Amino acid sequence: MHLYNMGRKILKAFGWFILLLLVVELVLYFLAPVYDFPSPKPFTGDRFYNPYQGMDSSQWKKANFHFHTKAWGGLTSGRHNTHEAFYQTYKALGYDAPQISNYQSIDKTFADSSFYIPVYEHGFGVRKKHQILIGARKILWLDYSLVQNIHHKQHIINRLRPGNEIVAIAHPDWERGYSFDDMARLTNYDLVEALDANWRSIPHWDAALSAGRPVFLLADDDAHDIADPYEIQRICTYINAKENKGDQLVKALKEGKAFGAEIYMGEEETFAQKASHAKEIPVVESVEMRCDTLHVAVSERPLKITFIGQNGEIRKVVRLQDQAWYKFAPEDTYIRTEIQFLKYHQYPHVGPGTLFYLNPVFRYDGEKPHNTLQAEINLPRTWIQRILGLGSLIALTAALFFLKRTKTQKTPDSKV
Repeated sequence: MHLYNMGRKILKAFGWFILLLLVVELVLYFLAPVYDFPSPKPFTGDRFYNPYQGMDSSQWKKANFHFHTKAWGGLTSGRHNTHEAFYQTYKALGYDAPQISNYQSIDKTFADSSFYIPVYEHGFGVRKKHQILIGARKILWLDYSLVQNIHHKQHIINRLRPGNEIVAIAHPDWERGYSFDDMARLTNYDLVEALDANWRSIPHWDAALSAGRPVFLLADDDAHDIADPYEIQRICTYINAKENKGDQLVKALKEGKAFGAEIYMGEEETFAQKASHAKEIPVVESVEMRCDTLHVAVSERPLKITFIGQNGEIRKVVRLQDQAWYKFAPEDTYIRTEIQFLKYHQYPHVGPGTLFYLNPVFRYDGEKPHNTLQAEINLPRTWIQRILGLGSLIALTAALFFLKRTKTQKTPDSKV
């Protein structure tokens, strides 16, 4: 009987704890601001913003910003990855700037290295609405962990903005974390992780670009097992920076001087084979605007170079040429370039291999573009939500308290 009563007390205490968490969560939802979002407005202007202008093709740095090691006592995925194995594996594969991005934790293992950048992955909800924070100064512990609408997502982005150099939306297609409409309307973020080893969110990136959001690409392994060659060096970001220093890498990323690579991997390829093939990855030699024409050149002949514009529509394809150009039409708001290489450049018939995704060149009016804070809080709607929500919660709590008190005070009917 004693154990039974103790079990009931523990279960009751746990129930009250869950109820308290639910109440706190509801309060956060009711307090969340409601925003007015600017209408999507495609890029306009008679000038062209080329993030690669003046780049040096000898200065590409290979980077990864999404990898998990042991954190939080081994509670999160990545618990079997040591920092030493992470560093040695990525360095053997030719990476200049491999970074660790644990959940809600800034890892400082390599803080003394010149390439080190403080990075973490924000988000702990039941659905994968996450963000990658680059150049992070502090952890944000606010999140809406049950469901999120566009107002919650914008609020999280705005709260992340002051504490980080770069705010990147992580894998937007994972579990439908971000819709195309979200990408077109959200503001105040810098990058879209349009590529990771598990998800391809290129249409989400095009939705943002087509709405006039000047956001650039991030591409990462998002790996959780350093021992699995199928997770490592599948996706990476190449950054054009003079030196392999954290501040220069962050600056170049934010300015769009980078591109994403989906690296070809053969069946059952070992780490040794991957390291060997890494040395053969082609190079983007130039991306130039000459008047109204975009010129792209690479170090070896690709299978095709594809120019893509508004709404993700293919505008031109050039095959088996190491140089290609595209002349902006009046209706073109932006053009981004995909470069599909051959598996083995000496054998054109064997099919596609490594794929590059370049950042866009887009129209602008001469003022350097940033996806700055434009969504504004709608105060009347925000306070109506707060009053109705918190008022309903208070009324419900009072009703439950009254019912419990009435039940406690109720006595059996008196005998006649």
